[in-house]
Amino acid sequence: MTVRFTTAGDTAFNVEFGEGIDRPTNARVMALHARLKRAAVPGLVETVPTFRSLQVVYDPAATCRREVQAAVEAQIIPDDEAAAEGALWRLPVCYDPELGPDLLEVSAALGLTPERLAALHGAAEYFVYMLGFMPGFGYMGDLPAELERPRRTEPRVRVPAGSVAMAGRLTTVYPWESPGGWHLIGHCPVPLYDGTRPSPVLLAAGDRVRFEAVDRARHDALAAEVAAGRFDPETLRASA
Repeated sequence: MTVRFTTAGDTAFNVEFGEGIDRPTNARVMALHARLKRAAVPGLVETVPTFRSLQVVYDPAATCRREVQAAVEAQIIPDDEAAAEGALWRLPVCYDPELGPDLLEVSAALGLTPERLAALHGAAEYFVYMLGFMPGFGYMGDLPAELERPRRTEPRVRVPAGSVAMAGRLTTVYPWESPGGWHLIGHCPVPLYDGTRPSPVLLAAGDRVRFEAVDRARHDALAAEVAAGRFDPETLRASA
């Protein structure tokens, strides 16, 4: 696989692996990300993984692009092994038309019942390819082919925090109230971003996610526990 370096301003550059969104390409990104974290490259500020590239941010007062790029190139291994898998999270979701206002419309468009859509969505294990758009927003794939739909033609101005959504072959949980153009099919009562936690963002690139269906009563009970500060999201971590 050809590796390409592109400029991203005067303090960063991108290391690009391929053109598509797939697990082998992303595995190379995550493997390089992990090795650079261990390498302690002088002047390296951070690395930011995406679907198919790794952004490398450096301090120009401490080093230069040429030196950092040479250090990065030394960490790239041909035919790289897959990075170690991250944590597995089991996130509760209530597939209720009141909480997922696109559930009925999307089900009908796909020729499925709402129950079948929920079953297909909950049967898959998703991979967090990257975080972006806003803190805690995980781009998770790969959605079952039967559920693939393009984004909404008219994005919403306000999507409630916790909305479980899908678009294309990806799914997500909105960590904040925000605009959004994905199809809303349910709601997760556990926040994926909480500024009061030592690590505010729950998911990390490389993690895996399973959605577990809960009824409205259980959803509301979990939401009440979260609001009262009695719910520990670490209980959703199945493995590391």
